[in-house]
Amino acid sequence: MIRALHTSASGMRAQQMNIDVISNNLSNVNTSGYKKSVMGFQDLLYQNLRHAGVASAEGTQTPVGLQVGLGTRPVSSNKLYSQGVLMQTENPLDLAIEGDGFFQITMPDGSIAYSRDGSFKIDGEGNIVTSDGFKLEPSIAIPADARAISVGMDGTITAFVGSATEPEEIGKITLARFANSAGLVSTGKNLMKESPASGSPLVGNPGEEGMGSISSGFLEMSNVDVVKEMVDMIRAQRAYQINSRVIKGADEMMQTVADIKR
Repeated sequence: MIRALHTSASGMRAQQMNIDVISNNLSNVNTSGYKKSVMGFQDLLYQNLRHAGVASAEGTQTPVGLQVGLGTRPVSSNKLYSQGVLMQTENPLDLAIEGDGFFQITMPDGSIAYSRDGSFKIDGEGNIVTSDGFKLEPSIAIPADARAISVGMDGTITAFVGSATEPEEIGKITLARFANSAGLVSTGKNLMKESPASGSPLVGNPGEEGMGSISSGFLEMSNVDVVKEMVDMIRAQRAYQINSRVIKGADEMMQTVADIKR
């Protein structure tokens, strides 16, 4: 009975973290480039009360053992990098990646972060930056007298500069991809950093070497499916409730034992 209390408590803790992950998915349902997380669980150690294959009589062995599990624990929150829905904005610097790849962002300390959020702006010096002012890598500056800026599917940025009658190339966006994108570490602000699990980035031009293409005037929305998240939340709630009832049942059994002497 004491074992049942601890086992069910581990189930309640695991489902609480599951609810935490689901709530974060739902809170980011309208976050550009957000990728949903899914919890992974793992059973804990087992107490072997009788091993399989031990002798039960002369010349015979037990075909199965007797084990009692000791609960569960969360082991991963895996991000799913399925394509999100593209929303048209008609802003040429709103960029969506169709396929694999990440935008490269230069952080204040000089390190490179990665993002699927393509809602870029222009700062006071003409640089293409994120909403927090972090520069796109490689750095691209838009001339102050540029007109009719456009971004091609291959990442080439062109514009009519000054009184020119022909468009001029003013920069080219490159993308990065990873052998294991799920190994990237989220740091907030729609940014991720590489880790030993993700591997080193492979940098290339959009539409080449497995990279996705770029759609200008669109933003990739979150890939969170609200209906599925609500179903997962109901399942987590019921699992939490069932574990709490097991604790209550074990407590009542202990109370019965305690009342025997009365």
